[in-house]
Amino acid sequence: MKHAGFMSEKTKNRILVETSEGKMMIELWDDVAPKTVTNFKKLADSGFYDGCAFHRIIDGFMIQGGCPNTKPGGNMALAGTGDPGYKIKAEFNNRQHVRGVISMARSQSPDSAGCQFFICTGDATFLDRQYTCFGKLVEGDDVLEKISKTPVEAGFSGEKSTPKRRVEIKSIRSQI
Repeated sequence: MKHAGFMSEKTKNRILVETSEGKMMIELWDDVAPKTVTNFKKLADSGFYDGCAFHRIIDGFMIQGGCPNTKPGGNMALAGTGDPGYKIKAEFNNRQHVRGVISMARSQSPDSAGCQFFICTGDATFLDRQYTCFGKLVEGDDVLEKISKTPVEAGFSGEKSTPKRRVEIKSIRSQI
């Protein structure tokens, strides 16, 4: 993937994710998840994600971020519990959860997503039609790989997915 591709001719439905590990470009699928895409772009362009961290990393599965509790000065003990103050309705579709696909994180309720998202780092097709996937990585697979290899330790739940060092989302913005 070439860096020049970050400024490609088709950028209307793309977002640039700038992290402490580098940049990733994601093409959004407003044809299968229009409300999710609209919500994500609204949050991104308002600066909501700026300073959040990838708080859950499982190599070969996914990296999760977007929780406002992970911003500097936030309560990392509450990582994974934050939202934008509302929930959005799920838009399950036929796209598969494979490497590079971005999807909305949620609790047990299907309609409980708000701002948290995950990017698959491997085959996660067991999540198909249970989580709203709404885009796919088109640039920056090397950055996704670097983040997925971040050393982790057991967190509060006992799951070995808490990064030992902060992996920050510097910004997420629509590319117009």
